[in-house]
Amino acid sequence: MSFNSLASDTLSAVIETTLDTIDATKSVHLQKENFKKLSSYLEKTASILQQLTKFDFNDPETLKTAINALTKHVSEAKALALECTTRNKIYLLLNSKRIVTILEKTTKDLGNALNLFAPLISSNGLSQEIVKLSNILSDSNFRTTPVEDEIKEKIELGIRERNVDRSFTNNLLISIAAAIGVSTEQSVLRTEYEDFKTEMEKMAMASTADVAESLQIEQIVGLLGKADIIATVEEREKKYFSKRNSLGPQRLEALQSFYCPITGDVMEDPVETPSGHSFERDAIERWLAEENSLCPVTKTPLKSSALRTNKTLRQSIEEWRDRNTMIDIGSMKSRILSDEEGEVIECLGGLQGLILERDLHQEWVMMEDYLPVLVSLLSTKNLKIRSGVLVILRILATNHDDRKESIARMDDAIKLIVCSLARKIEESKLALQLLMELSDNDLARNMIGNTQGCILLLVTISGSDDPQAANDAKQLLDNLSFLNQNIVQMAKANYFGPLLHLLASGSESVQRLMVETLSELEMTDHGKLMVCENGTIELLVTILSHNDIDMKKAAILALEKLSGVPQNGLEIIKQNATEILLGILFRESLSIPSLVEKIVATVMNLALSLPSQESDHREILFLESEEDVFKFFSLISLNGPNVQQSVLRTFLAVCQSPSGLNIRNTLRKICAVQVLVQLCEHENQNVRSNSVKLFCTLTKDGDDETFMEHVGPKCVDTLLKIINTSDNIEEGVAAMEIISNLPRNPKMTQLILEAGALRVIISILSNHFHKPEIMIESASGALCRFTISSNKEMQKKVAETGIIPVIVNLLYSGSALTKKNIAVSLGQFSENSNSLSRPVERKSNFLTCCLVSPDTGCTVHSGICTTESSFCLVEANAINPLVKVLDDPDFGACEASLDALLTLVNGELLQKGSKVLEGGGAVAKMVKLLSSPSVRLQEKALVALERIFRLPEYKQKYKTSAQMPLVEITQRGSSGMKSVAAKILAHLNVLHEQSSFF
Repeated sequence: MSFNSLASDTLSAVIETTLDTIDATKSVHLQKENFKKLSSYLEKTASILQQLTKFDFNDPETLKTAINALTKHVSEAKALALECTTRNKIYLLLNSKRIVTILEKTTKDLGNALNLFAPLISSNGLSQEIVKLSNILSDSNFRTTPVEDEIKEKIELGIRERNVDRSFTNNLLISIAAAIGVSTEQSVLRTEYEDFKTEMEKMAMASTADVAESLQIEQIVGLLGKADIIATVEEREKKYFSKRNSLGPQRLEALQSFYCPITGDVMEDPVETPSGHSFERDAIERWLAEENSLCPVTKTPLKSSALRTNKTLRQSIEEWRDRNTMIDIGSMKSRILSDEEGEVIECLGGLQGLILERDLHQEWVMMEDYLPVLVSLLSTKNLKIRSGVLVILRILATNHDDRKESIARMDDAIKLIVCSLARKIEESKLALQLLMELSDNDLARNMIGNTQGCILLLVTISGSDDPQAANDAKQLLDNLSFLNQNIVQMAKANYFGPLLHLLASGSESVQRLMVETLSELEMTDHGKLMVCENGTIELLVTILSHNDIDMKKAAILALEKLSGVPQNGLEIIKQNATEILLGILFRESLSIPSLVEKIVATVMNLALSLPSQESDHREILFLESEEDVFKFFSLISLNGPNVQQSVLRTFLAVCQSPSGLNIRNTLRKICAVQVLVQLCEHENQNVRSNSVKLFCTLTKDGDDETFMEHVGPKCVDTLLKIINTSDNIEEGVAAMEIISNLPRNPKMTQLILEAGALRVIISILSNHFHKPEIMIESASGALCRFTISSNKEMQKKVAETGIIPVIVNLLYSGSALTKKNIAVSLGQFSENSNSLSRPVERKSNFLTCCLVSPDTGCTVHSGICTTESSFCLVEANAINPLVKVLDDPDFGACEASLDALLTLVNGELLQKGSKVLEGGGAVAKMVKLLSSPSVRLQEKALVALERIFRLPEYKQKYKTSAQMPLVEITQRGSSGMKSVAAKILAHLNVLHEQSSFF
């Protein structure tokens, strides 16, 4: 094997490792943005290496050094990516700085290694590309996120301060869960922590620990282990009752040392002086700030800098407080059950103060089983007692889904809370706030909605004079509107039922009031559906013909609101509302110009509902007549941006409906293209964007004359400007698809070329790793127009840009549509390769013939081929990626790839082309395609194999594997395919040419 062949194989191995590393970066748990950045660098590196495989090198030692260095650093990157995929997430979070440091070093090393290739190649363009990428890699920087830094600072603080407060460690663990992307559910957090603990213990035993900038493993594990949210409810209850049962029934008096000598109160944050006396921090700091320079007790000089936190005393005070709080909570329950209302009110106030003080106290209250006691008090006659209970229940329920469910499951709890809705406004508001909190839980929400009278009470409150109560009631009604069918039926009966009854049977003045109410009422989609299930649409459509302008206006506003739900929109169309609305728009809108925008918006909503109609239903007609289409489209020229946008969105939706072809033909007939070309320059982005999208839709199946007449250089320049500058991806893609769809005749293609479209397409495809996939798809489709085989000069201009190696690489990473488009272009290129292949010059001089080996020709085309001159697929290294696409589940991509490969066996190329296809594994893939679900793929593979199997070596090799699929085709294929399959079986000597068996 020659040196250059060996170098090519080695580079291919490095490419394979690079691609594996890119795959590995996609599975990392953390540092996703940093690894995404590394992945983009590796994609560029792989692209350059792919191009290097075609070069001849004359410096073996330097090349070997470069390849070894690159292999080493790519492998290091792969190892780091795999580590960040397999290691515990908490461990990775704490090691984020180390990971970032390694990422940065590895990337710089990759840049230095890549730079070694630059002097080895003769191509200035590629050499400059290598140097440019090398500089980017060498200057790359990676950073930890602010969240990661903040978490590590909190861990350091917790270890330094020896903070044992549960809320600190709980919040810390919740922050870690959010940062590593796991649920804060107890079971999930516990599993993650236990995995982290086990991994850290193994590291400690192996003496390989290097965690979070020298923090000790056991300190971190110990700190996180203090969070009680990783303990089960049973574990926390066991710990609580074990401690409480060890206490006596009486509260303990505070020790003298707990009191501050200055304030005389028990200290919260004690600090110690050098003389050993402790003071409340705020008190002693104020003392010293008031120009007192002596200790209040010892009268010795004292500076604030000498104060130190007395952690031991603070912990003792906290333990004393917790002990007394446990005793208070445990003893308070019997007092709350007292017949003395004054004592009950006092105890409820004390209990409220305790649970507001600390989350831990709330948990103790729940463990002491206070819920049944509290719920029972909701049936008392005393307003203050009921109000106190409602407040406490809301505090307990806030941010605790399990407690919400526990409250809902208590006997008569929801019923008693709903009863409070009907009492005095102060109590009603408290009950409403509690129900709002409970409604976040699925079980509680269902029970609230199913409670008799609840919906009606909420409707009543929603109309009250108290804005806060009315707003809360409406919000709770919205929450309840998403419930199961039982609640939906209740909402119909209690909420929408009276409204719709008055709409249907009330007097004209009442009807007007009800229609206006309906048009102004804020409703969820479920509410809109409920309204329309009661015959409302039919009534509103009838009112459209009313003589009362205000009545008609209210009905239009209501229809606009209700038509926002597709099911309603279809029903409105079925009631022939479209024709009536258009009649009002075209004949009466001058008398009520303010309605134009509303009518057009309603028609737009109706159009948007069309794509949702089910295929098994009869087609729903919309904008049937050419006159209606013309008049409605003409509104674009007569109104402002809001109406223009609605009209454009209407036609976009209709064009995507089952009757879309007829509408598209009508729009082209009325010269809509001419208007859309102008609107592509509109200053309003929404109008412009929708114009481009509708223009794109019309180009997909239009005739050449329409576009040749109205699309000129200015239009193409505008489209290219949109592609280059628009922030709206869909708009840019639509503009690119217009470029692709415009007539592919020489005149239009030349116009597009002169406008610079090819440069834009090449730029997008060359920088595909920075572009959205849908833009790559549209750009690759647009490229096809410049690669048609009938225009060799155009093909040459494309090839000279160097784009062929780039699009070959896209066969590995592009979407199915991108692969299809690329395969089409490569196939079009390849159709001319044989005629463009330069004949090999034969030397006549005897001595020259003996001493110098002649130029070897292309293995398929026999002459001298290059990517730029003959567009040869072999020289472009396109065979393997095209063969790989034959496995793609997308039939379009597979078929295009097969078409491209079969250009290598056209006519006289059969013998040599078959050999190349066989070497790339294509023939075996064609045999598999005989069993494809796609009839077109079957047929194409069948015709190709009929020719290839004429060659003895392939006939013998594939006789066994091809026999059964061929027999299957002879039995179940089309008549034409049966004949070809039988002919191949005859080639394979499975049956005679004259056999009539099949």
